[in-house]
Amino acid sequence: MSFERLLASERALVEAALARLLPDEATWPQRLHRAMRHAVLGGGKRVRPILVRLAHRAAGGDPDLVTDAACGLELIHTYSLVHDDLPAMDDDVLRRGRPTVHVAFDEATAILVGDALLAEGLLLLASRPPGEQLAVRRARAAALVAAAVSSRGMVGGQAEDIDSAVDDESAEDGARRLERIHRHKTGCLLQAAVEVGAVLAGAGPELEARFTAFGSELGLAFQIADDILDATASAGELGKSPGKDHAAGKLTYVTLYGLEGARRRLAELEARLAAAAQAIEGEGGELAALAAFVCRRRS
Repeated sequence: MSFERLLASERALVEAALARLLPDEATWPQRLHRAMRHAVLGGGKRVRPILVRLAHRAAGGDPDLVTDAACGLELIHTYSLVHDDLPAMDDDVLRRGRPTVHVAFDEATAILVGDALLAEGLLLLASRPPGEQLAVRRARAAALVAAAVSSRGMVGGQAEDIDSAVDDESAEDGARRLERIHRHKTGCLLQAAVEVGAVLAGAGPELEARFTAFGSELGLAFQIADDILDATASAGELGKSPGKDHAAGKLTYVTLYGLEGARRRLAELEARLAAAAQAIEGEGGELAALAAFVCRRRS
């Protein structure tokens, strides 16, 4: 199977699982659950749950056993998007080509949707896959993800991103700050997805360290690709409003290094990712193919 077909198959599997795991619209409180499903089931690349499944397989596990836990990360990721889109944050009206939750419903509902998705995601990680013999692995996985999205992880990166501006500091200080923002705001949860797959498979410390190294580089590459797309892609390609970072004077790889400089940095990371993936699964594996997809994506 080509990687494109594998990716399509993985996405379809994740989509079906998300539809099954989310509370039904007819379940109380109906409007909140309708808004949650609007937020989650509007499409998306589903990179984080696919990463969990591919990493789990690369560590010797059966990916079908961790699909529900993998979806927990997608719910947590979607919570962050819903809150990012709020008027007090990025104030965006489009997400995945559809009205954002605060536009389709209202601001208070969007806040509650994010709260609920974070809780639902952690609940899945704490309870799936079931079985007393997996309790220690589940606890480690849930702790990893909670740390990844905490004030010392994703939320901390979001807080610093709000305060960042191109002309705030010297180029050297700006470069350090930018990498810190990217590694936390986006990188932490992507790295956790890779680690969760390995942890739930029972990988030992040495193999886990290889997954962590791969996940760390992948998270940074994903956000640099996002910076490039924000500067070059159309709203139709992105499914959200392009050019907002530049208009807001945000610190990004494109504003700091220019478009060609950002592309060179991304190419360097892609080469390092290929080497890190090879250390895990040998030549031509699924993780290497996913890394190439992340670095070369057009949406």
